[in-house]
Amino acid sequence: MTAATRITVGEDYDVLVGRDLLAQVGGLVPPRAERALVVHPQTLGTYADLAQSALQDAGLEVHRAQVPDAESAKTIATAVDLWDRLGAAAFTRTDVLVAVGGGTVTDLVGFVAATWLRGVAVVQIPTTVLAMVDAAVGGKTGINTQAGKNLVGSFHPPHAVVCDLSTLETLPPDDVRAGLAEVVKGGFIADPRILELIESDPRACQDVRGPVLRELIERKIRVKARIVSEDLTEAWLRETLNYGHTLGHAIEQAEGYRLRHGEAISVGMVFAAELARAGGLIDAELVARHRTVLDSIGLPTADLWGSGVESRFAGLLEAMRRDKKSRGALLRFVVLDGLASVTRLEGPSEDLLRTAYRQVSTRP
Repeated sequence: MTAATRITVGEDYDVLVGRDLLAQVGGLVPPRAERALVVHPQTLGTYADLAQSALQDAGLEVHRAQVPDAESAKTIATAVDLWDRLGAAAFTRTDVLVAVGGGTVTDLVGFVAATWLRGVAVVQIPTTVLAMVDAAVGGKTGINTQAGKNLVGSFHPPHAVVCDLSTLETLPPDDVRAGLAEVVKGGFIADPRILELIESDPRACQDVRGPVLRELIERKIRVKARIVSEDLTEAWLRETLNYGHTLGHAIEQAEGYRLRHGEAISVGMVFAAELARAGGLIDAELVARHRTVLDSIGLPTADLWGSGVESRFAGLLEAMRRDKKSRGALLRFVVLDGLASVTRLEGPSEDLLRTAYRQVSTRP
C-alpha cells in the first residue's frame, strides 16, 4: 500500500492524501474532544459510518446529521439546524465537527464550526476532486444567499484534512472532470507542470485509481497550501485562487446553481484569458492553451447555457458587480500577464468586458 502524503499548511494543520485513510480519523481530532458531529449527505452514509467507527474507537461520543447534497445544502436554514443539534448535544469549544462530502458540505460545516461558540474544530473529509483540491483546504467557509454564492462566510482553518482517494471511486466521471477545472487553474496560476501532465495524457488524469490523478491532486493542494499560508484572509495573494471565478460564479447564479462548479469556472478561466488578451497582457497562444487543455478533459470553454448575447451579458455583468473582489463600483479581475504570473485588472471598461465575453459566448 502506498504511504499517505502529508502536506503541511503553514504551521496550522496537515492535509493527508492517500487511500483507505478514514480509519485514521479518530487520531486526528483535538485531544480534548469528547463529542463529534459527523455531517454528510445521505448518499455518503457508508463513508460517514467508517468515520463514525474510527471516532468511536478513539473514545468520542458521535452524533450524526444528514444535509442536502450540492448547493442546496449551503443555506442559513441548514446552518440553523446544525447549530440547534450542537446545542441539544451540549457541544463545547473542545468538541469537533467532521464534514464528509463535497465542497458544499465542507463549506457549510466549516461555517457552522466557525460560528458555533465563535469557533470550534472541524476535520474535513472531502470526497470529490473539487473538494480535495480546493474547498476543504484553506479555511474559507460560507453559505449562499439570494444575492450570490459564498457572500456570507468566514475564514476558519480546519484542524485536519483527510483526502481519502478511495472515496473517488464512486464519483461520477462528470464530477471528476468538473473537479479538474480547479486543478487546471492551479496550473495556469502557479504550477505549469500540472498542464503538462494533463496535455501528455488527458485520459490518465481522469483515472481515479491511477497515479496521475493523485499527483495532480497533490500538486494543486501544494499550490493552495503555499498561497493560503502566506495570505489566509485574502489581502491579495489568495485572490489569485479566484482565477476564472468572477464570471464563473455569475454563470452559476444565472443558472440557479444547476451547473457543476467546475463547468462554470472552466468558462470563467477562458473569459479571464480573453480579457487579459484584450487588455494587452497575454498573447493568443496562451489563450488557446486554455481552450486546448480544458477541451481535452471534456470541460466547456463557452457560455452556451444562456440565450441572447447582449441580455445574457447584462445579467452576468450585474452579478459580477456583486463579486467579493469588487470595491464599491470598481470591478476587479484576477488575470494572467504570463504563464504562472498573476496580476489584477481593476476597473476594465464595459466595452473590454463585452469584447472578452463575446469570445466565450459562441461555440468555438
